Amino acid sequence: MVPTLTGWRSDPAVKEILISMNEKMSFIIEDLDDYHLVIKADEEHRVRRELEVELEKNTYSLEA
Repeated sequence: MVPTLTGWRSDPAVKEILISMNEKMSFIIEDLDDYHLVIKADEEHRVRRELEVELEKNTYSLEA
């Protein structure tokens, strides 16, 4: 049987990005506290990919 829930622990800044992403993708089941969310297990890989894209947008890099 496939699990329906998965728990995530993140820092508050990343959690805010996830909450913003949730408005479009609807994957959060429960917001537990400042660091934990419960999301749909079948969305985990997609959410991780999308979060990585968002974090890359906010990453500073030195250009040579």
